[in-house]
Amino acid sequence: MDTALADRLAAVDERIRDAAVAANRDPGEITRIVVTKFHPASLVAELHALGVRHVGENRQQELTAKRAELDGIPDLVWHFIGQAQTNKARAVRAGADAVHSVDRSRIADALHAAGAGGEMLDVLVQVNLTDDPGRGGVGPGAVEELAAHVAGLSTLRLRGVMAVAPLDEEPARAFERLRRCADAVRSVVPDARWISAGMTGDFPEAIAMGATHLRIGSAITGPRPPRD
Repeated sequence: MDTALADRLAAVDERIRDAAVAANRDPGEITRIVVTKFHPASLVAELHALGVRHVGENRQQELTAKRAELDGIPDLVWHFIGQAQTNKARAVRAGADAVHSVDRSRIADALHAAGAGGEMLDVLVQVNLTDDPGRGGVGPGAVEELAAHVAGLSTLRLRGVMAVAPLDEEPARAFERLRRCADAVRSVVPDARWISAGMTGDFPEAIAMGATHLRIGSAITGPRPPRD
């Protein structure tokens, strides 16, 4: 077992607990998702042995390959957190237990169509907190409309919202806007309480603003290995 990996995981979990206590929140209501982008499936197996149950992938190909390789580990929960493409919706749905990046009605429709007759898929509306329309996510003003569309699709379960904080803004301000978007989604689906926000550099601020799911990569996994 990689003792450095165990030490990094323990250190991050301690920081999560400290941030939750500082925000007068129960650490037990926060889900830590370990992002394993570009790392081998063997690292996911090591993380599982250390108690990790929620892992995240940005790319459909990696999600599909790792889930297939680790099929013998039944209690892993796979989160797809990258930009979803309509032509890969079937593969994403087959590999993911939750999709954090629904940012337009077309991808919602594609994920819904890919799940006809199957189990419900947990999804989140991705919000663009920047002024750049080229970034992934729907604008805050359109969140409620997209949430209503997703809520009308019978194979999708709307869980809440997801966002990445802009690099040129204080994370707390951005996450405060996301919290307002989460309120808008709950006006459509009252039990859609997930707020997926916070990464290695800003998860304490996300916790302070109500994040329920953190997406943490290198602080736990270490540097990403070079790509082939």
